[in-house]
Amino acid sequence: MLEVSGLRAGYGATEVLRGIDLSVRAGEIVAVLGANGVGKTTLNKVLSGVVSARGGEIRFDGSAITRASAASIVEAGLVHVPEGRKIFPNLSVRENLVLGSYRRGRARRAQNIERVFSTFPRLRERAGQAAGTLSGGEQQMLAIGRGLMAEPRLLILDEPSLGLSPLLVEEMFALVRTLNQEGLPIMLVEQNVVQSLDLATRAYILENGTVALEGDAAALAADPALRRAYLGL
Repeated sequence: MLEVSGLRAGYGATEVLRGIDLSVRAGEIVAVLGANGVGKTTLNKVLSGVVSARGGEIRFDGSAITRASAASIVEAGLVHVPEGRKIFPNLSVRENLVLGSYRRGRARRAQNIERVFSTFPRLRERAGQAAGTLSGGEQQMLAIGRGLMAEPRLLILDEPSLGLSPLLVEEMFALVRTLNQEGLPIMLVEQNVVQSLDLATRAYILENGTVALEGDAAALAADPALRRAYLGL
């Protein structure tokens, strides 16, 4: 589904991504893990066409999208739910969802809203409420629901557990598993190493804009280097 090779990107004179290679295959959950500042969000922005690549190649479903616009990337079905939710606080829950189908999925908007409400019953209860008045967990549900409105063929989730209570984190990871079991490939970009590795098929660990470790998620969870670096063991 997604193939990234030798990807380089940055801001001004600063290079953030220094030759990233990764892939996401159909049916997988692939975790991209690392601490703050290693390039995870920049990677997502480049994949989404918001930041330009300086080198390397990105292919989605066999087609090169390295120089594609953000709009055309969404139209192809590569959908990014950004870190920090980025909802429209003054619009209602329903209006936020409608905007999710602006570029893709417009013909089935009503059915997709119903699907989102079935997945997140709390959003149905708050459909007419201003999105900015929702709790943090509900805003994250809305951000994911808005992404689902575009009928993604691959969904990038950037830090979906950020700022949530432990109980809501469990709920969010359970949702990611359910979406994947329904056939949606997911690239999960997280700092939550333990739960992400438990959920993912494969994983990549980023350090200083490069891939430091990669492989089967279960094998990485048992890797002594990763346990020392991220788990303090």
